[in-house]
Amino acid sequence: MLKKLWNNLEEYIGIVLLVTIIGIAFANVVTRYVARYSIAFTEELALYLFVWLTMLGASRAFREGTNMSVTLLYKKFPGSGRKVLYFLSALFSVFCFASLVYWGTLQVYEEISLNTITESMALPAWIFTVSIPLVSALTIVRIFQRARSDMRSLNY
Repeated sequence: MLKKLWNNLEEYIGIVLLVTIIGIAFANVVTRYVARYSIAFTEELALYLFVWLTMLGASRAFREGTNMSVTLLYKKFPGSGRKVLYFLSALFSVFCFASLVYWGTLQVYEEISLNTITESMALPAWIFTVSIPLVSALTIVRIFQRARSDMRSLNY
């Protein structure tokens, strides 16, 4: 059961986030047209949850090997050259997401130290910003998992 949870973690969290976004957007539309009153915090909350959802989508794409790639140069190389390019691509991806972990962590620490709060919900901003370093770290794990799987199956 834990393995199934781990293998589908992005989907499970994504379902909860998407249902929440749909629910608050629907509630806002209903209150706007029925009560002529808009719930101010719903747009802000939906935006923050969408950032979480986007980051989880990137992690899932790397896990499944469905992330966007440019293969024009890659296809011109023989098998050994493709292997080198594959590793370079994976290392570059890890570098990019590691920088997101680093800079995102600095951002979270800054928001905590400055007691930054969200505009309409008055919640600590770091609750939502923490998605960047957390999911970026998960994405790095997924990149390594995909690379190991691809190397075992010689699918590079």
